[in-house]
Amino acid sequence: MKPKPFKPTPEQEAVIAHKESAFTSACPGAGKTQVHVERARQELKNNASGQGLAFLSFTNAAISELKARLQSEALLPNPPFPHYVGTFDTFIWHFFIAPLGIPGCVTPPQLIPDMQERAITPYSGAQEIPLGYFNEVTGKLIPEKAKQCGFDVSAKPVLTAKYEVAAKHCRDRFLARGEVGFDDVRTIVKSYLTDPQISTRLSSALAARFREIVVDEAQDCNPADIEIIKWLRTSGIVTKVICDPHQSIYEFRGGVTEELFALRATFAPQNQLPMSGNFRSNPNICKAIAAFRSPGEQQTRDQSLGALSGDATKIHVLHFPGNSIPNSIGKKFNDLLQSHGLTPLECPVVSSARDAACKAIGQVVDANSGDRTVRLALAVTGFHAGVEINARKEAMEALHTIVIELGGKMGAKTYHQFVRAEALKAEDWRPEVLQLLQSLRYDSPHDADADAWLTRARNLLAPFLSSSGSIAQKLRNHQTLSAVLTCKPASDLSPRTIHSVKGMEFPGICVVLSPRTCKDLLDYLTTGQPAKSAEAARKLYVAASRAERLLVIAVPKSQGSRLVEHIKKTDAEVTEIILS
Repeated sequence: MKPKPFKPTPEQEAVIAHKESAFTSACPGAGKTQVHVERARQELKNNASGQGLAFLSFTNAAISELKARLQSEALLPNPPFPHYVGTFDTFIWHFFIAPLGIPGCVTPPQLIPDMQERAITPYSGAQEIPLGYFNEVTGKLIPEKAKQCGFDVSAKPVLTAKYEVAAKHCRDRFLARGEVGFDDVRTIVKSYLTDPQISTRLSSALAARFREIVVDEAQDCNPADIEIIKWLRTSGIVTKVICDPHQSIYEFRGGVTEELFALRATFAPQNQLPMSGNFRSNPNICKAIAAFRSPGEQQTRDQSLGALSGDATKIHVLHFPGNSIPNSIGKKFNDLLQSHGLTPLECPVVSSARDAACKAIGQVVDANSGDRTVRLALAVTGFHAGVEINARKEAMEALHTIVIELGGKMGAKTYHQFVRAEALKAEDWRPEVLQLLQSLRYDSPHDADADAWLTRARNLLAPFLSSSGSIAQKLRNHQTLSAVLTCKPASDLSPRTIHSVKGMEFPGICVVLSPRTCKDLLDYLTTGQPAKSAEAARKLYVAASRAERLLVIAVPKSQGSRLVEHIKKTDAEVTEIILS
């Protein structure tokens, strides 16, 4: 069937036709990808200058979708030069780091994605603190992060100083080898942009290459990225920023909600463009998600314009008792999916922490366990239960890490440092790891119990063991192993984190709110305080706005009435269900 011709709304048409730098505030489901395609089509009709267009975003999934659409409509050549479609990280690596290298280092730069996970210890046997807990500029141990691993900076000033010295020596060694993490990249780029000579050369080169740079999903950037965007704009390049500040949920990277509002204010009113038409969700969802924006932004309601604009499905709020998350949430969500003709495989249960989503569907996890046997079981069950590519990829890397550990080869390196140092390519290890994952699948008829599975796992992994120690010592039995392996989820529901579903859409979704943080979350939505709960509100907004037709929110009974009352202020219709 031939697809219907695209008919842009007046707001979309304004974005497509706009030739100056602009800041576009786009609601969920605003049709940004189609707008990008049409903008490219219009610009490439008359490209006498031969300059390229650059489309940047912050996830591989968003970039893959856009690139596929541009190529399918023959708008993007292969190879794409002079155009560029890629993540913001690859853009700054390709145009800033790769050509200029690392200051004072003759070794070609290498990006180590898990650099911040490197364990820092000032002496043998000391508590391990991740390198990411140290400020990359000052070298100081960040007190708030140190508390996460039980280390009090104020109570241990002498020991803190020793950790900071060890972290500095560690970073110096990495830089000498040309190894940098994402935060290091931003620091290096900042040094280049503040150097007048280098900055002028870079701006001239980029302005000659690109006539327009579009930064999509800008809510996912960090403050350093904002500075780079500002620099691009002042370099004579038409720079388009497209974002929804309410979807900024990367506070651990230095969230930029307020910075984005400040950036928007630097654009002239005629260059501040809205996209408020929602082509994804039904009217009740469009109304309800407005309630999850910051208090000063809740009056604006998006307009439901898509195929579900006439759908009357209500918001469902499940009130659950107590301070723990029951699996009755998953059972009731499954019933609701069936009654609405939806498939569980297409409708996830999400929460801020994956453990909460797992409990809601009856899965037992111990994601924070450092025990190697539990990590092995989680890798195996995660791979076979995974419905998303990233989850299966992470499971393969987790098992590969265990194989390397058993061989005694990892040393003090992070996983990605080791892979880089050994020049391992995916095709070098994935076939063997995939075979292990298939062989280690837990099968109750085959494995009488968890002990039988562990025996099989030891036999399969023993060939990878180095000469020191026995396989039984390396893979010890663990009290939670049986629960991890045998607990079955309700139906075919999949547990996901809110971060993992960002940028996606589903026919239905169940959002599980934590009993520990729910009261503060609702306090923030109604009063603006406590400010620390602003990120939790944005997570709820992101999760709820993924839903096309059925939005279910599971809330502790003690806060359920408050949530329902708050949602009803938007005129959204709500159905309440009390769980036992």
